[in-house]
Amino acid sequence: MTVSWIQHRFAGGVLALDTANTVVLRGDPDRGFDRFENTSEIARFAEAAGTFRAAELGGRRLEAAEPERIAPVVLDIRETTDRLFREAVLQGSFESSHLSDFLEACSRGVAAARGKIGGQTRPFGDPATALAFEAALAVSALSLLSGDVPRRLRICANCRWLFMDRSRNSSRLWCDMAVCGNRRKASRHYQRRKETREADHGER
Repeated sequence: MTVSWIQHRFAGGVLALDTANTVVLRGDPDRGFDRFENTSEIARFAEAAGTFRAAELGGRRLEAAEPERIAPVVLDIRETTDRLFREAVLQGSFESSHLSDFLEACSRGVAAARGKIGGQTRPFGDPATALAFEAALAVSALSLLSGDVPRRLRICANCRWLFMDRSRNSSRLWCDMAVCGNRRKASRHYQRRKETREADHGER
């Protein structure tokens, strides 16, 4: 099934987290699913990311013309990123074996880059040329290790996606207030009304 790569799908805050979140409802074997199950979606995701992650990418276009070929590297970076940083949010530290796997996966992604990347002002390189999606994904993922970024990572209280909390007081609960925040509020409102009705019924 073709995915609509709308803005909400890019609620992670950076390309690497958006990619990690292409697995929906992780850990739920009954309801969970992978939006990259059809590898052609990798190319469509990369195209959308060029728009929704333009600021992070420095305006550099992403190239994913052969999604089936690059899928093993992309999925390896995706899975090691989610495992490493999800655990870091929950445990407050990095598991060394997971960090090693993550760095190896990113290394394979970086190997696909042509030209220079990693500069202070242009971490994704020259915007005049396209960058391999797996290389951009690796650069974005590695950036999650820098500065105070790890302590700003969160797990959405509604959908369980990973996201970057850039709020002033680091108190965000939702990856996307307009979607997950409203859904959770609606759920709580429904539960309160249900409890009130049950209480009124019990008094009769």
